[in-house]
Amino acid sequence: MSTNGHSLKQILKAGEFIVAPGVFEMISARIADQMNFQALYMTGYGATASYLGLPDAGLAAYSEMVDCARRIAQGTSTPLIADADTGYGGLLNVRRTVKGYETAGVQGIQIEDQVAPKKCGHTLGREVVPVEEMTQKIQVACDARQSDETLIVARTDSRTDYGLDEALMRGKAFAEAGADVVFIESPESEDELKRIGAEIDAPLLANMVPNGRTPIVPSQTLREWGFNIAIYPSAGFSPVAETLRKAYSHLHEKGTTIGTDVRTYEDGDRSMHELMGFQEVWDFEKKWTLRDLNAPDA
Repeated sequence: MSTNGHSLKQILKAGEFIVAPGVFEMISARIADQMNFQALYMTGYGATASYLGLPDAGLAAYSEMVDCARRIAQGTSTPLIADADTGYGGLLNVRRTVKGYETAGVQGIQIEDQVAPKKCGHTLGREVVPVEEMTQKIQVACDARQSDETLIVARTDSRTDYGLDEALMRGKAFAEAGADVVFIESPESEDELKRIGAEIDAPLLANMVPNGRTPIVPSQTLREWGFNIAIYPSAGFSPVAETLRKAYSHLHEKGTTIGTDVRTYEDGDRSMHELMGFQEVWDFEKKWTLRDLNAPDA
């Protein structure tokens, strides 16, 4: 549940538009959790990169990704939408994935229709399984969840290589199969976004990726076009990567951090100790530190 006690499903039913920043490990998750977003998005790209140091190309296993989702979900109070790739296999795998992600605390489970091994969205050459196979995965996913509050987000990667008409057909079929949210990946113009919003009668998710195939559109505009959720997967890991590059470059060139123009989290009144929960540790130690057993009773 979120800090205001509302689930992701309740937020959508209330008609509110959800902006979800991409989180990929616990520092990003803790910072985003303090910002009063209505949801967080565990990005597969960012999680695979930070956890394994590998590209988002179907290399991360279910066990690795559900572990990452569990840490984020249990370490934050904001509803979490998490990338679950293709469900990591066939129908039995999809059932296991949904049960595992739900037990981990994920409220929105994203499953896509790519052929395994999957490729990163917004790249070329993404092949998709037959629509009948994906709709059955969606039905299994819906049946596997233990709570009606858990949302199944069904993504199609068909637009890039098969055209928008194919993607729209799949999106409608996914909604009919029971998907709570439909996600058509990488539409290529504002007109395509408008058409998706007009033709699919289901909650819709838009993926806002700088330098991707889809134009970046303000949230209010997306809402007017019929979308309900906007995710920003690279809003965290890309700026962090550039900040690290600059900080390490200065250290390598100068042999010191003196004189760097890279700002740190401690600039201002912020504290990494506070962010990571040290105050709770200190309070615990103050309460439970062993007293000198030889000292006279007070």
